[in-house]
Amino acid sequence: MAEIKFCEQNFSEGAEEVIEKLKEDGISFEVESCLSQCGECSMGPFALVDDDLVQGEDADDLYEKIKELI
Repeated sequence: MAEIKFCEQNFSEGAEEVIEKLKEDGISFEVESCLSQCGECSMGPFALVDDDLVQGEDADDLYEKIKELI
């Protein structure tokens, strides 16, 4: 299974919605206080999947991209 990480600072950009969907699907992930991706963090929801940056236009887009990778 892929390692998925979210940044707490990105919750307001939509990451929290993605986290809730992943929880419903039973998919594990980590939440860290900061992932040092400040530029991407301010542009929209993102996650690190196996340490690769995955950026979404919105929460639904990010969720679909993550699902494709795992």
